[in-house]
This record gives sequence, structure tokens and C-alpha cells, in this order.
Amino acid sequence: MNQKKFASQADLEQKKVSFDQLSEHAYAYTAEGDPNTGIIIGDEAVMVIDTQATPVMAQDVVRRIREVTDKPIKYVVLSHYHAVRVLGASGYRQHGLEHIIASKDTYDLIVERGAFDMDSEIGRFPRLFQAVESVPGLTWPTIVFQKEMTLWLGKLEVKIMQLGRGHTKGDTVVWLPQDKVLFSGDLVEFGATPYAGDAYFQDWPHTLDNLVALQAEKLVPGRGAALKTAVQVKAGLEGTRDFVQDLFAAVRQGAQQGKDLNTIYKETYALLQPKYGNWVIFDHCMPFDVTRAFDEATGYPDPRIWTAERDIEMWKTLEG
Repeated sequence: MNQKKFASQADLEQKKVSFDQLSEHAYAYTAEGDPNTGIIIGDEAVMVIDTQATPVMAQDVVRRIREVTDKPIKYVVLSHYHAVRVLGASGYRQHGLEHIIASKDTYDLIVERGAFDMDSEIGRFPRLFQAVESVPGLTWPTIVFQKEMTLWLGKLEVKIMQLGRGHTKGDTVVWLPQDKVLFSGDLVEFGATPYAGDAYFQDWPHTLDNLVALQAEKLVPGRGAALKTAVQVKAGLEGTRDFVQDLFAAVRQGAQQGKDLNTIYKETYALLQPKYGNWVIFDHCMPFDVTRAFDEATGYPDPRIWTAERDIEMWKTLEG
């Protein structure tokens, strides 16, 4: 039997990495729509926000950090639980790592579905898990917070906050109030399609309102180029909001009309493709996004667990 593969499994081209300084303390590690990593350099220590997908891949982040500082990398913050964001954490241990920080909601999701998510993501995105054999297992936080915590890197205030549900229920942002720099995780994307397979569509726009209220002047999104001006920050926030709202409105309308998931998927894809089809991983994300939106519109307030088997069945149903 010929099984249609994920759009991302044909994605073999390596992306060019950029390492941009956004302020005295903040840097962005980006790669043309691949998952981003944020870096904060304090007086005596370094913090990394999202680790890359494997310990081997994390070494390229370390190499860039070592070009600008030799301070120990003491802290890793997980913006959420997805494997592509967290499985590289062990790669920082030899460089001074002391604590891995996550929200209580993210910790709970790792307990509930971390192993399932690891298997499904590796199957979906083989290119993003270079040297996957170097992953020792799930990444477990050593500091778990509820709602908000403040860490001082010397004189630099670092606020680690949950401002609402969106991409997942555990979404965590890191905010430098002195520098006006925000690390948003996958709550915000730029020129990249939001993955919403574990999302809360009706909450996400309100959470973005809370991000807007910070009045960030620079922002590191989950995917896409670092946003270096207030105008770019506004565009990133509004683009993400538009996608989430457009997709959920279309799916909810179809559900209210009694249409089945396959029909809704095809109609929603056709509606959104002209506006968003040039965004990175559009073809990959749409089946997951529409499936989750359909669930939320029809009585599943919380996202169902994605297993490797459920991934394949969904993909065959919608893309076959």
C-alpha cells in the first residue's frame, strides 16, 4: 500500500542560520522558518529559550554563544512541551546548565503526552531531528512555576510568564522589561504557519492581546526571522492572530453546517491558501490545524493526544 507521507518528510534542504543581536543582552538564533532559539546574556550567566531538537543540534547554538561570551549557560527555559523545542536540553549540561524551567501546565503535558509527542514529531519532521540517537529521553524541568516567575541575571530582570493559552495550554514567554525584548515561543510566528494541533483557538487571540500590552520593541517568534522594529513586531502579532481567527471561523462555520472533516479541510485549505500558502510549513500544518479546530468546534475543549498512529490516520484521511 502506498502511504502518502507528511509534507515535511520531503523537506530535506538545510536552512541558513542567522544569529542576531537584538539588545545588549538578547540574541536570536533563527533558521529560515525552522524552530528558533532565544539567548539572554546576563552579568554572570546565560539563559537559552528553547533548546533545538537534539543535543547535537544544540551544539551549534552553543558555538554561536561562545562567539560572544564565555559565561556559563546556567538556564534553559521551555516555551512549551513540543519535542522539537525541548529534546536538545542535555546538550547544554557540559556548558554549565543548572536548571531547566517550565510552567506547571507544560510539566503536566510532558507527564501526560511527552513520550507520544516525541515519537510523533520525530516521524513528522525527520530533518529537524539531526542525530536523533543523541537524545537521552524526555526533558524534565528542574524548576516548575505557576503563572509567573522573575529571575535576575545579575542586574538584568528576566520575567518568565504564562499570559494565556494558545499554541498549547502551557505557553511561556520570556520578557526583558529593561530591553523591551520578548521571546514568544510559538504563540507568535512570522512568515511561518502556526502549528495548532494542540491549540486553544478561542483563547489564542486573547493571549496575543496580553502580548501586545507588553509593548515589545523587538520579538523572537517561534519560527521566522527575528522582529527588530515595533512595526515588525506588530506585523508578527497581527499575522498570527489573523491566521488563527481565519482558520477557526472557517472550520466552525463548516461544523455548524454539518459538513464532515474532509470537506471542511478542503474548503478551509482553499480559503486560506491564497493568503497564507507561501508561509513555511503551510501544507504540513493545515491537516493538524483543521483537525484540532474541528475538535474544538464540536466538543473537545482540550486537545487530544497525537500519537504516531493518529498522525498517519489523519494524514491519510485528509491528504489521500
